[in-house]
Amino acid sequence: MAEVAVMRGPFRGVSTFFYRRSTFYLLLLLVPPLLWLGTVYLGTLFALLTQSIYSIDEFTAQIVRKPTLATYKQLFTQPANLDIVLRTVSMAVCVTIVAATIAFPIANYMVRYASSRAKAVFYVAILVPMWVSYLVKVYAWRLILAKEGILSWFFNVIGAQGLLDAILETPGVGGPSLASSYLGMFIVFVYMWLPYMILPIAAALERVPASLLQASADLGAKPGTTFRTVIFPLAMPGLAAGSIFTFSLTLGDYIIPSIVGAPGYFIGMMVYQQQGTAGNIPLAAAFSVVPIVLIAIYLMFVKRLGAFDAL
Repeated sequence: MAEVAVMRGPFRGVSTFFYRRSTFYLLLLLVPPLLWLGTVYLGTLFALLTQSIYSIDEFTAQIVRKPTLATYKQLFTQPANLDIVLRTVSMAVCVTIVAATIAFPIANYMVRYASSRAKAVFYVAILVPMWVSYLVKVYAWRLILAKEGILSWFFNVIGAQGLLDAILETPGVGGPSLASSYLGMFIVFVYMWLPYMILPIAAALERVPASLLQASADLGAKPGTTFRTVIFPLAMPGLAAGSIFTFSLTLGDYIIPSIVGAPGYFIGMMVYQQQGTAGNIPLAAAFSVVPIVLIAIYLMFVKRLGAFDAL
């Protein structure tokens, strides 16, 4: 017993020291994560921003380490670069809108009408695909959307091959096949990010009290009116939270546009090419700043909708 008391003595003294100095103890606990955040995350982000204000010598292909806005001027004045930004933002907006349109009815049915067993099946069906390899899913969709793939075969079986051909001939949307079109890329984006939209909406709808719906019905409101005036406003934080994922993930993705879709660069692809093949680090950094700025603006907007309360 004496030995145990001796062993406990120093540890008890240290414990008492930190107990009486709770602020110092809290700071000590925060030092490792703050160092990681400050050096690895913020440090690399600062290095990225620094690289974007440099330029590259067109003759020697060497980075000129003098502050300049020439790279940003090149980014926003050259039609090809501006087209890449607009194409990426347009795709991100379309994916977010369609994912929300599909996700809301699914989440609403899960929360309001599905039994406990059916709700569990829904959650499993949503979560299991997220555990499958990202590349496996993308290449699987490339095979599905190929000219001789399952989807083309299905259109042919139901006698709608002419409709598919008309879609593929649409300028700016179609291509030789769905796997080589912006429409096919859009389908893959929606599929990949749809779970990230369903889950926050379902979480927001779970917090809507059933008593509010009953009160709305007791006051004579029709189901459509109840949805517009009660359910949808209260589910807006979840919708905004899900849109953060779909919008930001589409902006930064470069794998899906590289494997599925029509020829045409997106921001992620351009960053990869400029820092790798072309060796133009300043232009790659400038392209990387665009999603950061857009997402920061978007976060400020959705914060007012209560998006962070549903994350």
